[in-house]
Amino acid sequence: FIVKFFRPVKEILNQFGEMPLPPYIKRDKLDSDKTRYQNIYANIPGSIAAPTAGLHFDKQLFAKLNDKGVNFSFVTLHVGIGTFLPIRVSSIEEHVMHEEHCEISYDCAQALNLALKENHRIIAVGTTSMRVLESYMALQDNLHPKEKKQNLIKPQTWKTNLFIKPGFKFRIVDGLITNFHLPESTLMILVSSFLGHEICMKTYSEAINRRFRFFSYGDAMIAIRPRSFCCSKNLGAN
Repeated sequence: FIVKFFRPVKEILNQFGEMPLPPYIKRDKLDSDKTRYQNIYANIPGSIAAPTAGLHFDKQLFAKLNDKGVNFSFVTLHVGIGTFLPIRVSSIEEHVMHEEHCEISYDCAQALNLALKENHRIIAVGTTSMRVLESYMALQDNLHPKEKKQNLIKPQTWKTNLFIKPGFKFRIVDGLITNFHLPESTLMILVSSFLGHEICMKTYSEAINRRFRFFSYGDAMIAIRPRSFCCSKNLGAN
């Protein structure tokens, strides 16, 4: 006879899973990697990977930024495998993203509304945060005109398969902090769409010349779009 034992996937992964270290880290995997490969502000399980731009932040850096008047709010996107799948079609228009769970809390919505009202820059830490914010704004296109006029961000939970590619109109994000990504990835296309292809290629060439590290434990960059290039902060903007 056959005896089957059923265990939660999370339990199995915690026992047998190993952290996927980048190839430039020339050592065996350590138990401490499970702690280091985690954002200090993460608190809701569900992602298959850490949003790696957040790995550059620790409590000391948060304190320094807070002293300079930088405010933080936290969104949720459970990263799925679709984020990491390479583009295998001849045209990026044919590529379809997998759906991922998103959430904007009440506190985050209030903070975003205040930032919009006072015309402060909104900087997304990571491509995941950018996709949460921009997919939320895209959802507003389906609202009734009267609802759009309220111009308020509200707490919401939803799923997104937003694929940010050239021609995308950014509605809310003014800046992006992100690691350096692989060619032929949706993440690279997102960064190129945000910066423009020419500037993106120059940025990556400079990173390569300076021997910056790519991938999960790599270096990061911050990209700020000039205000003249940023779109209107109106939920009803097209």
